[in-house]
Amino acid sequence: MKPDFDNMSIAELRAYLLAHRNDDEAFYKLVDRFEVRSEDAMLYPCPDTPENIATMEAAIQEYIQLNEKRKE
Repeated sequence: MKPDFDNMSIAELRAYLLAHRNDDEAFYKLVDRFEVRSEDAMLYPCPDTPENIATMEAAIQEYIQLNEKRKE
């Protein structure tokens, strides 16, 4: 009987997959979890133009400020 992959944490699923490397179902469940997490990720353009460089600099500054506030 296979474990319930839907109720496993990512760490548990990863550990299971390392122990059962040929389990395709577990592999695809793990990949699906990462895809779901990446849907909320912010995507930025490649910094190849002055406008894109400015966008990246602003995003980096915002990230730094958010992390500094979290440390307080």
